[in-house]
Amino acid sequence: MRLVTILFHNSRSAYPHASGPSTTPSTPPSSNSSNCGESSYFSESSISEECCSAFLELAKSSWVLRNHTIRPLDNPHHPTVVEITVESAQYIFDAHRNNLGAKIRRYRGDVVSKFEHDWNVQVVMQQDSVMRRYKRLAVFDMDSTLIQEEAIDEIARKAGVEAEVSEITARAMNGELDFATSLRQRCSLLRGVPSTVFEELRDTITLSPGARELVRALKRLGYKTAVLSGGFIPLTSWLAQELGLNYAHANHLVVSADGQTLTGELQGEIVNAEKKRDLVRQIAEREGIPLDQVMVVGDGANDLLMMSVAGLGVAFNAKQKVQLEAPARLNSNSLLDILYLLGLTKEEQEELLREPYYSAGCQESSTW
Repeated sequence: MRLVTILFHNSRSAYPHASGPSTTPSTPPSSNSSNCGESSYFSESSISEECCSAFLELAKSSWVLRNHTIRPLDNPHHPTVVEITVESAQYIFDAHRNNLGAKIRRYRGDVVSKFEHDWNVQVVMQQDSVMRRYKRLAVFDMDSTLIQEEAIDEIARKAGVEAEVSEITARAMNGELDFATSLRQRCSLLRGVPSTVFEELRDTITLSPGARELVRALKRLGYKTAVLSGGFIPLTSWLAQELGLNYAHANHLVVSADGQTLTGELQGEIVNAEKKRDLVRQIAEREGIPLDQVMVVGDGANDLLMMSVAGLGVAFNAKQKVQLEAPARLNSNSLLDILYLLGLTKEEQEELLREPYYSAGCQESSTW
């Protein structure tokens, strides 16, 4: 079995914490089967050879190691992202493939967390396989993932009911309400809001850093892409068109008979955690893509189920509870950094984003 681990230095993180142990000047990471470049000095904001060696010692506590490779992904001299691949002769999780990192964290979570704290890094573990290297479907949450805002909060602000909506949201987060109940209660407060609110929101919505670039890169690699949201279809459809996504699914708010205002009611099946999971499976089946070749990115508890069925599920800048339960977690200043989890170097990412990055005739989004 081969396990690949991405060490991601917290200097790149959206929520950096205090640095780990300071390191003395040393050469770039190297291994028995890879050459990572000429000698240079490490800064405190990069991953040192000592850090990589410490991870290999950690690995030996669970693996019977045969060999390993160490590969800086961004900078050969001062790397902040390093890929470590180890091959084991025996390991307790040999039979598991999907979301291997989550299973390892459950088994050795205390040790992994201590390593992350000591060395000021994030650790993302996956089984090294062709399915890891060649994903074919990327599925994203919308609010606080592809965009920086929470759409329902923005609508509530315009309607003057922000405090009431926030109170219901807090109750849901505390486990007092399920998602469907909380969504219906929040939507009821939007009764009478002009139906033009979604067009108005388009001018205030901010794409998350790296969102557009990530989708461009994935599309050039031949990915199908989707946004699945517990928000509302007018915004997800617009976002899908804006980014060139293939699929868009969200909730339908009812508009009054004269088309002027929102009624505060929802129509059709609510896109909750279970629905998101089912949609991932349906889209993958429709496209003929094994779930092992699916990547899911989200930030909320509503995204955990769809993360769990994908070959790679990533909690991106997520709530604390979600980070603890997600298959993988990444705190970063840019969504583009997700490409590192697929093993793509900075140079390869730049090549993917070089003009012309993809055909203007990309497929239109679908809301089937």
